[in-house]
Amino acid sequence: MSKVKITTPYGDITVRLYDETPAHRDNFLKLVSEGFYDGTLFHRVIKDFMIQGGDPDSKGAPKGRHLGAGDVGYTIPAEFKPELFHKRGALAAARQGDNVNPERRSSGCQFYIVWGQKYSEGQLGQLEKQSRMQALQSVFNDLAMQHRAEIMSMRRDRDTAGLSALQDQLEAEANAIVREKGLGRLSEAMKTAYTTVGGTPFLDGQYTVFGEVESGLEVVGKIQEVSTDSADRPIKDLDMKIETINQ
Repeated sequence: MSKVKITTPYGDITVRLYDETPAHRDNFLKLVSEGFYDGTLFHRVIKDFMIQGGDPDSKGAPKGRHLGAGDVGYTIPAEFKPELFHKRGALAAARQGDNVNPERRSSGCQFYIVWGQKYSEGQLGQLEKQSRMQALQSVFNDLAMQHRAEIMSMRRDRDTAGLSALQDQLEAEANAIVREKGLGRLSEAMKTAYTTVGGTPFLDGQYTVFGEVESGLEVVGKIQEVSTDSADRPIKDLDMKIETINQ
């Protein structure tokens, strides 16, 4: 089991890294061992949402500089696991948006720690419905890409009947896949966590969760309360140091 300690001006945060996400775990430990994060800032903080850090450009950055674009020159393949979700205290990898990053690959260095909020059962039900619709659309789009040549040929031939039949077929296949894999469905563990502890369930399946806070959650709570500018950068710099904890 791998653990790290994040030292901040508000206290220490101990984080356990998941063995179920080995690529993210190993990369994070490598950067920590190199002292990569030491002196970098929590450069993006949003109350009731999350605290984000890991931008190398934040080290020594003057006031007013826009941060968040720094990287290490590589990304990491997504490691989505249904049992690893965005409950309060979850450690997850930041990334570029779907428009330029459809595979949802993670940043090689930037991360965030979830704060979020607590949800009622009714709110979760609505989120689950939206999540299922998003999953259904995503699966349908993937299936359509597999039939792209056929679709283009039908469009050139103005074969509306063929296009309609294929659409019905793909919709049926997408529904079957979503049902079989349980996509968009919240587990009982997720429902319990989001209604009692809190978190950001709308990020599940969008960003890789690769660890969780074991102690120092109150420190995360203090940081997410700080005053920030219009770019969500804390008015007072919040630097960090990260080191591994020997087991």
